[in-house]
Amino acid sequence: MINTEQTKKLLLELKLQGMAATYESVLGLASQHQPSAHELVARLADAEEKHRTRKREQMYLKLSKLRYDCILENVHCGPERNFEKDQLLLLCDCSFIKNGRNILICGATGCGKSYLACAIGRQACMLGHKTLYFGMLRFIEKIVQTKLDGTFVKFLDQVNKCNLLILDDFGLSPIDNQAKVALLQILEDRYDNKATVIASQLPIDKWYNYLEEPTLADAIIDRLSASANIINLKGPSLRGEKLKENC
Repeated sequence: MINTEQTKKLLLELKLQGMAATYESVLGLASQHQPSAHELVARLADAEEKHRTRKREQMYLKLSKLRYDCILENVHCGPERNFEKDQLLLLCDCSFIKNGRNILICGATGCGKSYLACAIGRQACMLGHKTLYFGMLRFIEKIVQTKLDGTFVKFLDQVNKCNLLILDDFGLSPIDNQAKVALLQILEDRYDNKATVIASQLPIDKWYNYLEEPTLADAIIDRLSASANIINLKGPSLRGEKLKENC
């Protein structure tokens, strides 16, 4: 006779939590409602696959360190924002990541650049793409820190392993030559292979002046814009609208 408790214990020992939970629920069914052997195996396999997918999504979301917990469905679209629904839909399958294309998001303060970038990041995590988010100030600090403690190469490897890199507030903080060289190294490793999202208050035609050093500026902008989807958000500050809703 089959010892069901022993079977559940064995599934858990094998770290098959999805299977174990489904097996236990099947055992709770009346005998006439329990699935056949083939159907049971199919159910157990499907449950385990879904469990592992959810676990992977949660891990990727945690590691991404996204600034906002938001979804693409909540992103405002319309002509007043210069961002239409069909543009949003093109982002949903994250095919730009597989194709190694970048996304450059520009717009005034509060227009939703960071929100959109984080929504893209969350969608990427949900579809199984490793994602990393940095505000530019934190990104520059990380470069300085890893250069000092000798872990810069490890940091480069960590960034290179992620399918999507998000750099927020580009152009907001001064960037020294060391950070520019590091940024170029990272973009060179990712070029035409992995995706980068940049969110910036500065229009793209102002990035050259922001980067200052001509040779580095040319190289960085070339690697960012060569295969990029450009989104120029417009409209009033969404932070102001949110404040009005809460008053």
